[in-house]
Amino acid sequence: MLYLPREEGQGLVEYALILVLIAIVVIVVLVVLGPAVADIFQKIVDAIQ
Repeated sequence: MLYLPREEGQGLVEYALILVLIAIVVIVVLVVLGPAVADIFQKIVDAIQ
């Protein structure tokens, strides 16, 4: 029987890298858009009061 390398760990690492990349993108978007969203909510609260 031929030796076939196991690639299960490699797939797991690839999924982990994708999740880390998505997390970084989400954090950057929140940092960039966070103040704008907070300002919109503050305007809504001020209009209600």
